[in-house]
Amino acid sequence: MIKKYIILFCFPFFFLAITYSQDSIHIKKNKTDTISFSSENYNIKNNIDFVDVFRKIFVKNAAPRKDTGNVKTGKLHASVLPAAQYTLQTGIAFSIVANAAFYTSNDSAANISSILTSVNYTQKNQFFMPIQGNFWTKGNKINILTDWHFEKYPQPTYGLGGYTKLDNGYNINYTYIRMYQTFLKTIRPDLYVGIGYNLDYYWNIEETNPPVGVVTDFEKYGLSTTSVASGFTFNFLYDKRRNSINPNNGAYVNISLRENTTFLGSNNNWSSLLIDARKYFQLSNTNTILALWTYNWFTVSGKAPYLNLANTACDTYLNMGRGYIQGRYRGQNLLYLESELRFKILKNGLIGGIVFANAQSYTEPVTNKFQTISPACGVGLRFKLNKFSKTNIAFDWGYSKDGLVGPFFNLGEVF
Repeated sequence: MIKKYIILFCFPFFFLAITYSQDSIHIKKNKTDTISFSSENYNIKNNIDFVDVFRKIFVKNAAPRKDTGNVKTGKLHASVLPAAQYTLQTGIAFSIVANAAFYTSNDSAANISSILTSVNYTQKNQFFMPIQGNFWTKGNKINILTDWHFEKYPQPTYGLGGYTKLDNGYNINYTYIRMYQTFLKTIRPDLYVGIGYNLDYYWNIEETNPPVGVVTDFEKYGLSTTSVASGFTFNFLYDKRRNSINPNNGAYVNISLRENTTFLGSNNNWSSLLIDARKYFQLSNTNTILALWTYNWFTVSGKAPYLNLANTACDTYLNMGRGYIQGRYRGQNLLYLESELRFKILKNGLIGGIVFANAQSYTEPVTNKFQTISPACGVGLRFKLNKFSKTNIAFDWGYSKDGLVGPFFNLGEVF
């Protein structure tokens, strides 16, 4: 049966009345420091965003917004967006989403730094607030990655492996703090190595209305009221993208080995390996982009806690596996592939579109082998919120063997 989900997000024209999109906040007053957003052949002069549209309609005799094709170092490009949406796992959710982007040097090869955060409250009394940052120091010498979360957020689970059924899903209630911090140092242009610390702390864990008369996979795996995973990470990063918010070209490879130990407070010793790789192709000198993504997670040793196992939408921004709801699949090892074609619908860049396809596979709990593949595909629209940082509002709909699932809402691209 095809399931339909209705988004309650009011069209961006309405929210622009209370949207902040500041294009020229000076952090530094050195007027000689300039860099170019056009390093990816992005022509701001011929593009408009929703702020331009709003100003044209509602601001009488508004002065033209400054062409920041040459952007002064330290200038902050920020957007704040109130939103309401509906998803299966949250019901009606109300959010305030904020995004900021800036450069720290006048080098034409400088990477853009960004911060993304949101405050969210849902119909099901869920509260969650992520803070994610990607900061580059001058000359791209140091990359500081931040991923902090606070959640009081029931998560759906359907069991382990790829043979689970949608009808067998139920919620796991918990309160959760995540603190991931990584420091990377340049060893050559675009190549970095570093160390980090990851903490996952869950408490008040309980199953809500699990299947009657059935021992769940969570119970078989080891259900407890608290779960702590604490350990160092050893990281390798290659990042050729110049704008991580919306890349036109370049590549990204992140390899992270996580070693959790009881010495650092973890419930048990275990380790995992994450491989996250992305490649972007600008087709035939046009504005059409082909983006490829693979996200793979492996249990290297020990036994990872159930809530730390790889699952649908377990990436930093909860984006992988469009076409399936969050937590739909879970397992000790994950292989994931996705491709996306991005294109303009309007020549002025205000509205764009995408088509995507993906597939995920998890090892089975008994054999520990990959035996199933769960594919999905879909389409989406992109609305230009801030042309200077190239930030889009993303609405996607996916179709999978579970039926039609969507929309998926993002401030910025999915990957």
